[in-house]
Order: sequence, then structure tokens, then C-alpha cells
Amino acid sequence: MARTVTPLTNTKIKTAKAKEKDYKLFDGGGLFLLITKRNTKL
Repeated sequence: MARTVTPLTNTKIKTAKAKEKDYKLFDGGGLFLLITKRNTKL
């Protein structure tokens, strides 16, 4: 069964904070936002 993923919102992107490791926020449509440990958003 497919997972349902909530789409990225402007608020989620702006409030994303750096962690010890790089991580990704997915939009459910194949795109993602990479948050680096230096708080760079790509």
C-alpha cells in the first residue's frame, strides 16, 4: 500500500532546522528539499 505524504508548505520549509546529519523533506511527488547540517536548503 502506498504511503500518503503531505506536500511541502512554505511554513515547513522556513521552519526546517539543521540537525547533526543532512536530511531530506519529501513532497510526495518525487521532489525533495535537502537540509544540510550547516542549515543550507537545496
